[in-house]
Amino acid sequence: MLAGCRAGEVASETPSAGVSVRVSEVAGGEAQDIPLRFSGIVRASQRATLTFQVSGTLKERSVELGQQVNAGAVLARVYNPALAPARDSARAKLEELTTQYEQAKREWERSSSLHERGVVSEQSLEQIAARRDGLKASVATAEAALAEATQLLKESVLRAPFSGRVEALLVERDEFVAAGQPVVRLSSPDGREVEVRVPAYLLEHVELQQGLPVWPVQDRTQPAQTGVVVEIAQAGSIRGELHPILVRLPVGGLEAGQPVEVGITPVRVEATTVPLLSVIRTAEGTGVYRVEGGVARRVPVSVDRVIGERVVVRSESLTPGDQVVYAGMTRLTDGDAVEVR
Repeated sequence: MLAGCRAGEVASETPSAGVSVRVSEVAGGEAQDIPLRFSGIVRASQRATLTFQVSGTLKERSVELGQQVNAGAVLARVYNPALAPARDSARAKLEELTTQYEQAKREWERSSSLHERGVVSEQSLEQIAARRDGLKASVATAEAALAEATQLLKESVLRAPFSGRVEALLVERDEFVAAGQPVVRLSSPDGREVEVRVPAYLLEHVELQQGLPVWPVQDRTQPAQTGVVVEIAQAGSIRGELHPILVRLPVGGLEAGQPVEVGITPVRVEATTVPLLSVIRTAEGTGVYRVEGGVARRVPVSVDRVIGERVVVRSESLTPGDQVVYAGMTRLTDGDAVEVR
């Protein structure tokens, strides 16, 4: 026997559960310090790219990449076949002129004695004195030439100007090295700094020895460290030019090569901020979902700037303490019931 149900006897549907979302409070409504963030790379405060002052072939490299070296340690040697002969030639020339000068001095002394007795004329004595003085000047020139040749030979040896770590080896052994060509990059483990470039108007809001917050980019869960401004560039006349600010970092905090953000606060402004993830863009414009009485309502907002993981927004409808959705918005439409997790 078949049984049916009459029209109108329809089982009532179970009410659907609200969309599961996560919410966060709107912050602001009062004067806040809103820092603008500028990116930079941590570097060693003391660093140097070392070069030879003479050209030649790299015959010896005494260090390896990453090696710690002491001040004065030999890093590399270059071979130039003309350097040693040039020094020896300058030394021989100096010895020759020194001998001639000593002889000229003795000759002048003998002639001076004979001149007093009337044997040598005044003109002859003056000629001998002129020759002596000319040889004295030649000896001084030869000494300078020998010093130069000796120094050039010393320049064929590259030494560490300070204690540090070898960051880069830029030339391989047996390669030709031109004078002034970078060979080794060295950095000191003592001291870290970061340089950021800012618009000209921000130069008025920083001063020497001012503390600025510095955030590591790779791990945003770490708290900000405090850097100290040590150099500030002067404003230039080129429109739109960015100007460098040098910030010294605390010892033992950040490593060289690590990307960071430096915060500079130009003014105290009244700002309303929401999580960056809560802002949505649709055909109707930019907005957020505000939760009221278990229902999500779309509220239009205008974005001013991004500050880390929050956004400064302008809206006549949002007030501090409102709950806005930052997770679960992909399944959400205006007026949907929500279940806050």
